[in-house]
Amino acid sequence: MMRRELCAGLALLAAGFLNPGASPARADEASAPAPVYEMPAGTPKYIRAAIDDPSRTPEQRARDFNRKPAELLMMSGIRPGDTVVEFASFGQYFTTFLSDIVGPKGTVYMYDLPYTEKRAGDASREFVTKHPNSHYQLVDYNVLELPQNVDEVFMVLYYHDLYINNIDTAKLDARIFKALKPGGVFFVVDHNATPGGDTLATAKKLHRIDPAVIRREVTAAGFRLEKESKLLAHAGDDHTQMVFSPGLRGLTDQTVFVFRKPR
Repeated sequence: MMRRELCAGLALLAAGFLNPGASPARADEASAPAPVYEMPAGTPKYIRAAIDDPSRTPEQRARDFNRKPAELLMMSGIRPGDTVVEFASFGQYFTTFLSDIVGPKGTVYMYDLPYTEKRAGDASREFVTKHPNSHYQLVDYNVLELPQNVDEVFMVLYYHDLYINNIDTAKLDARIFKALKPGGVFFVVDHNATPGGDTLATAKKLHRIDPAVIRREVTAAGFRLEKESKLLAHAGDDHTQMVFSPGLRGLTDQTVFVFRKPR
């Protein structure tokens, strides 16, 4: 039994490192059943309805307690009728919420890097067939042409992956700034790294990033930092382990940013 468990653990680690641009699984996918998630008082009806969507899978619902979707969605300011861009939509955890919330008068643009096709392309295309207000594209972010007059851009647990995949973050942040309406929001969440380290090396080894790097790069593109939240802080995470380490998945220390394009 011990040998089987050891082999299984080594296989999981191998899956993550065979493709340096890919995350073997989202770090927010808890390995044990999570407590029941309760939305906070004051959650708008359109957010409640999205989280209660019966089409959501048990696996998605199991992540809610750690991910706090109602709190994040309220913080982002997303509303019915909005035009939204989501980077790294594969898995559709947030995409489902976004599509439900913006409704038939809104639009969700899903952009994934080409390496995700093998494991997520079919599921993403199926999502689009079931959600006519959504659009899906596999594209190199270095050449991505974004739609204009966008209300919100979501990048959750993926800014560090831009480094792993050789994306020019300064140019991408500038294109996001241009795509957003005045007053539009760039919503970013990521796993915290120890301050001051080598950003690329840390991203590759641990799938983490120093929040100061995100703050510096995004504000350099012209954004105003409206909110920096510790909603997803976890004091037990010392920032030294890979985010997919057993017992840590779903419990990493994260920072939530709300950046706004000045009006």
